[in-house]
Amino acid sequence: MTQTKQCAAQRGARAFQAGQAPKRVALRCRASAATAEKGIGAENYTKEVPTSLLRPGVDSSNSTKAKFEKIIRDAQNSICKAIEDIDGTKFRQDAWTRAEGGGGITRVLADGNVWEKAGVNVSVVYGSMPPEAYRAAVGNPEALKNKGNAGRVPFFAAGISSVMHPKNPHCPTMHFNYRYFETEEWNGVPGQWWFGGGTDITPSYVVPEDMKHFHGTYKKVCDKHDPAYYAKFKKWCDEYFLIKHRGETRGLGGIFFDDLNDKDPETILKFSEECVNNVVEAYCPIVKKHMNDPFTAQQKEWQQVRRGRYVEFNLVYDRGTTFGLKTGGRIESILMSLPRTASWQYDFHPAPGTPEYDLIDATKNAREW
Repeated sequence: MTQTKQCAAQRGARAFQAGQAPKRVALRCRASAATAEKGIGAENYTKEVPTSLLRPGVDSSNSTKAKFEKIIRDAQNSICKAIEDIDGTKFRQDAWTRAEGGGGITRVLADGNVWEKAGVNVSVVYGSMPPEAYRAAVGNPEALKNKGNAGRVPFFAAGISSVMHPKNPHCPTMHFNYRYFETEEWNGVPGQWWFGGGTDITPSYVVPEDMKHFHGTYKKVCDKHDPAYYAKFKKWCDEYFLIKHRGETRGLGGIFFDDLNDKDPETILKFSEECVNNVVEAYCPIVKKHMNDPFTAQQKEWQQVRRGRYVEFNLVYDRGTTFGLKTGGRIESILMSLPRTASWQYDFHPAPGTPEYDLIDATKNAREW
């Protein structure tokens, strides 16, 4: 019996006993069926998070999956502690597992002393995705189009993602995401693996010394692993975070890479590990420097306008958001990246020569830091 039919049977039995089917049951059944159609199982919330979210007895502890999960779990702990130490506020945690394996841990700090909203997510997913989600995952709109209607692509994905929106407009927003992805052999398409990720910064005002520190931190990491990485991944970041309908980038860049599998997995794993372990060094000194800076109502409003741009990019262009929505991921975690407040002013243009105008210029003309 299909899940939809089982739900119908449950509704019928309860209607017979009670005289009518409770609306909550109907909604829950529809939600459950929709989750099954999207290829990811329902969340089972838990207070005790397993040591590993991988499938016990199936996934080797020496696999790339297991090594990557440990890296992102450790990073979530260390980064959250660093943020809590600065803010003085604790993260709220929600954790869940799924029957087919995998699960997630979302930590959110809301209305703190320094950050209006900060979130750090870890996710481990086993599922299947329709071809359009596969195209979103690999960033290739033509992928699998010659396969017709041949079902869903089995996949494994693990990642850590974070966005931090400070209260003070002189403190920048920061985002990072590091992920590992595998697909199984499907419809004649060989199984694939790749890494992706990056760390980027979105200030409301241009402070060259801050940008030199942020970009310099990641240039050191890149140069240690491959001298060609920084220039390549900085350019990729500027191009990826372009808000096409505005002709502006979301922020002032950083590094970004995706579909990275041109070296052996262990080599790229070590690079990803060092990238995520440098988030605190790249970002926190800038926040500490500015978190007590005085600001005006006009500067706060400008921050809200720039947050509006952040929302536009995430909902219209971001591949991670698109993939999560198309595969039935946890909505609260997917949309965690959005700020609590934002603003859209009609036909607003900063006056030439102002600090706000300088920020717009930097988003339209990529700078070297």
